[in-house]
Formats: sequence, structure tokens, C-alpha cells
Amino acid sequence: MQQFATPLWSKGFGMELKFLGIYPDTPDDGSPTIWLDKDTGDLVIQSYKADEATVRECQRVGSVPGHSTDVPEHETVVRLPANMLQFIPRSEGEVGSGNGGT
Repeated sequence: MQQFATPLWSKGFGMELKFLGIYPDTPDDGSPTIWLDKDTGDLVIQSYKADEATVRECQRVGSVPGHSTDVPEHETVVRLPANMLQFIPRSEGEVGSGNGGT
């Protein structure tokens, strides 16, 4: 397993997040949520951990030839519900409608 240096964004230096949306009609305790890192453009996602069957299927399908299918310790596989896609920006400043932030 290849180890990578901890990126600055994971340490919270200078991070400014913008709330984009939360799973519609969510209860108060732990639901899929998505933010945009204003400095990097990265999406920060809280969502359901993928189950073992999903992880195995990701490993079976793979990505690019020669790339490991192992999930390193510093990464995880999450499952983002389809109705959360409305909150992912499609162009500069564009966010879907719904239960999103402004």
C-alpha cells in the first residue's frame, strides 16, 4: 500500500467551506451532507459508508490499468444518494435547487 503525505486541506489550514445541501427531509442525526471548499474547489462529503459488497465491486471494476484497487488507510468509499447530485455544482457558482445553502 502506497503512503502519501497528509495534504494541507486535511489539516484544516485556511479551509473555508460553503454548505451546498443536505439529504432532503433529513432527521437531525447524521445524514448525507455536501460542502464546497472555496479555496480548492474540492467537494467535502458526509455520506453513508459503502458496504463490503460495494467496495468489492469497485475493486473488481477497477479504474485505470495498473492502478491498485486497494483502498488506502487514509481513504474510504462512500455512497452518495442519487438525490444528492442536485447539489453538485455544474459550473462556476451553479448549485441545484432544493434543500441547499445559499
